[in-house]
Amino acid sequence: MHWIARILVAIVGLEHIGFLVLEMFLWTGPIGQSVFAMPAEFAAQTHVIAMNQGLYNGFLAAGLLWGALRNRREFMIFFLLCVIVAGVFGALTATMTILYIQAVPGLIALLALLAAGAAKPSQV
Repeated sequence: MHWIARILVAIVGLEHIGFLVLEMFLWTGPIGQSVFAMPAEFAAQTHVIAMNQGLYNGFLAAGLLWGALRNRREFMIFFLLCVIVAGVFGALTATMTILYIQAVPGLIALLALLAAGAAKPSQV
């Protein structure tokens, strides 16, 4: 069961790498404009803000993937909680879709990790 939880954590981490790419590199192009349903002018005006968001998503991805690869349960729990809080906040302040795209996968991974029980300490 523990390996399933780690795979779910890694999937959430990979999802956040996708967010990084979308927000940092594809925001002003046709893909970013299509995904976020925004006109080119708005995309250009908000590009720097989107890059900042993408960078934060990269930090989340790094923490999740590091935790999953090194079997560091405390890392995985902390970063999954960050993902869930960010997803709920995004749903309340931007669009409800964020809840399903970000918070729910994080919650599923967290529940799987908690159900798997305490991990054996990794050799650092």
